[in-house]
Amino acid sequence: MSIAGKRVAVLVEHHYQDLEVWYPVMRLREAGCRVYLVGTGSAPEYVGKYGYPAKVDKSADKVKASALDGLVIPGGWAPDRLRMSEPVLELVRDMMRARKPVACICHGGWVLASAGVLRGRKVTSFSAIRDDMVNAGAKWVDEELVIDKQLVTSRKPDDLPAFMKAFVALLSA
Repeated sequence: MSIAGKRVAVLVEHHYQDLEVWYPVMRLREAGCRVYLVGTGSAPEYVGKYGYPAKVDKSADKVKASALDGLVIPGGWAPDRLRMSEPVLELVRDMMRARKPVACICHGGWVLASAGVLRGRKVTSFSAIRDDMVNAGAKWVDEELVIDKQLVTSRKPDDLPAFMKAFVALLSA
């Protein structure tokens, strides 16, 4: 089934991991999705770890889960800022409650932990935040890709092909 026309938000903040934002954005746009870069509202544009700018389409307080079909939470150092934003956390909680596809990679797991949505979930993440994930109630494994219901998690940029293949499959279901 086609994912053309699906609406997907990709979270961004300063020092996002460039590949973990732009690989999903380009892959989803190529498939015909309407992709929105969503920030905390602290700036109209954020710069990635490697200097690539991302102009925000909307701030999280202006986005409702009911208007989305999926959500991508990239890594880098941005998740440490994203998790301090209550509108971001509420969007994540609402997407999870609605059982809509959520894809989270690398340090993005910090956002899931702060949103309180990990209890009982099998996940992966960058190894440095393993303890945070476990302390938030997740069963953490060191695997390229973990799918737990509508939640897709991966560890690092090298995992992006499997990560996006799984997310696209959930969007098309």
